[in-house]
Amino acid sequence: MEKARIYAEIKALEQGGRYRMEHMFLQHGNTTVFEHSVHVADVCLHLAHKLHLDVDEAALIRGALLHDYFLYDFHQMGRGRMLHCIRHPRKALQNARQDFALGVVEEDIILRHMFPVTPIPPVCLEAWLVCLVDKYCAAEETAETFFQRHFLRRA
Repeated sequence: MEKARIYAEIKALEQGGRYRMEHMFLQHGNTTVFEHSVHVADVCLHLAHKLHLDVDEAALIRGALLHDYFLYDFHQMGRGRMLHCIRHPRKALQNARQDFALGVVEEDIILRHMFPVTPIPPVCLEAWLVCLVDKYCAAEETAETFFQRHFLRRA
């Protein structure tokens, strides 16, 4: 049921913006920005249900799916690549505002998901959830790629 709600929102996002571009860019290891965003949305919704959190589930899903809507390949940024962590939330919010009507919760999720790398913390519970889950998913995706490269030898 959770995945059905996520994929319904993805379908809506693909109708009105550049959301399909997320398939084109790698995020962590071999994981695309699209896959990462879906992973974050899925884990957030699962935790919200498991912990009986009083959240706006529609805004949580949408914000999680758009939190990395920066739409560029940061791997090709050269020395500016290190600033990607700090700058991409604003770029993601700018792109999302251009393509979609956003609520306050969705904007908080997108803009504040990199706390504490960015100095201002999230305000709403949904944004805190995405902020924490984003780091968990990033670590999991990076570790998976690392172990595939270094410990799983192909014949």
